[in-house]
Amino acid sequence: MKPSKPAGTQTATLAEIAREAGVSAPTVSKVLNGRADVAPATRTRVEELLRSYGYRRRRAEASRSPLIDLVFHELESAWAMEVIRGVENVARDAGLSVVLSESAGRLTPGRTWADQVAARRPHGVILVLSGLDESQRALLTSRSIPFVVMDPAGDPGPDVPSIGATNWQGGLAATRHLVELGHTRIGAISGPVRMMCARARVDGYRAALETAGVPVDPSLIVAGDFHHDAGYRLGMELLRRPDRPTAVFAGNDLQALGLYEAARELGLRVPEDLSVVGFDDLPVARWVGPPLTTVRQPLTEMAEAAARLVLELGRAEDERAATRVELATTLVVRSSTAAPQEA
Repeated sequence: MKPSKPAGTQTATLAEIAREAGVSAPTVSKVLNGRADVAPATRTRVEELLRSYGYRRRRAEASRSPLIDLVFHELESAWAMEVIRGVENVARDAGLSVVLSESAGRLTPGRTWADQVAARRPHGVILVLSGLDESQRALLTSRSIPFVVMDPAGDPGPDVPSIGATNWQGGLAATRHLVELGHTRIGAISGPVRMMCARARVDGYRAALETAGVPVDPSLIVAGDFHHDAGYRLGMELLRRPDRPTAVFAGNDLQALGLYEAARELGLRVPEDLSVVGFDDLPVARWVGPPLTTVRQPLTEMAEAAARLVLELGRAEDERAATRVELATTLVVRSSTAAPQEA
């Protein structure tokens, strides 16, 4: 069904939209206000018309609940705690509370989540390593609920505000450090290949090797899932090889800790027999033995930036161009890296 008026102009009344959708005006009002008691097909039809007309709720602070929705694809690591801390810092200063959700490993939340958020009317939504499908974006946009993606799993698109880190540069710095120590057999344990940040880190690893004239051995690159168990399992796989690497870029700190465990079981010493570099610089990186050389990803600052941006978008009266920000990563050299014994 196509609107009879030009798209992008808010010239239709709710009654006109109701007539065009073949429903009552109260039904359109229910859709606009996030009520759950509307049939999915009807909701989709009405939302398409609302979007076609560019219809948006006025940004009324009084009508919003004092909440920020924070959505993780997984919520079970110290990594998540650093993000929560950053969002809480900004929310507390603004007099807001934070609602946590998890999408059980999916890269987009379910449809019921979007309906619940529309009904809650928070000040904004922050999605971590997640995203929204087109219908979810349309639903939040029609309610004037701003959203920001932090560390997007894939390309969020040109119209989606996002906060990230320089993952490619971090992978480059980690691997260049190992090359400068004299390593030429350098393994890499990546994160999930579907995640843009994981691919960028491995691309940086490849670039460092190629720039140094060190051949890239694809058999030394293995895909993990950013968890400790993957670091252990894939570490055992790499370190049991007769031509094992003398150094490994572990992709993140949790996988690096799993790699530590694999090395201990095989009687390999870090850093004498194996150099290890992580990524994130979680607090635990300073406490393990030996302290972990890693790439610092400013997680708390990234979360603070995402929270400030989503609140700023909520205060804006007019549409703004999508903002994409990348915060710098830095190499933190500790005691888990050294020159290879043969060097």
